[in-house]
Amino acid sequence: MAADFRVERDSMGELQVPASALWGAQTQRAVNNFPISGLRMPPAFIRALALIKWAAARTNKGLGLLPEGIAAAIESAALKIANGMHEDQFPIDVFQTGSGTSSNMNANEVIARLATETLGGPVHPNDHVNMSQSSNDSIPSAIHVAAAVELKSKLLPALEHLIATIDTKARDGISNDRGIGCEELLTVHVRQIRWIVRIAF
Repeated sequence: MAADFRVERDSMGELQVPASALWGAQTQRAVNNFPISGLRMPPAFIRALALIKWAAARTNKGLGLLPEGIAAAIESAALKIANGMHEDQFPIDVFQTGSGTSSNMNANEVIARLATETLGGPVHPNDHVNMSQSSNDSIPSAIHVAAAVELKSKLLPALEHLIATIDTKARDGISNDRGIGCEELLTVHVRQIRWIVRIAF
């Protein structure tokens, strides 16, 4: 049974973490202490948070705060997560403490472990991955980034598809039971949707 776990240590002491997990002590404490809903953070949020970690590593390297090798390893690990890899390594419940610290540390720990494997030397979740950041800025920023990416990749294409479908129906010249030309109705709807898309995006 012990082989299924490894011991992780942090400022609060030791605890067991599943041997195959990429996360560390702080993530495991959150899993143990807040098993509330069984709902995990959305993948779009996790990918956005990884993008922020990637950008922070590049910026800290550019400022001379982060050694180039460590920064490169963090960037590589963060991009893997941003591209949808390792989603099973983010077990934090959506109902969690405070400002999202558990999710922030989950990302820091997973990225640090991946980066350590790539670099062949230690990459610290706080000192390196979380450098110049706080949950108070990383989490709200990740929410905004996730919303922007989802709007561009999902909502806007869906609206364009809707417009194209309504255009097709309008050209078909179908009429409704009240005698009002469906073409006129659908044309108005298309104009409204296009107006909304232009204003909102």
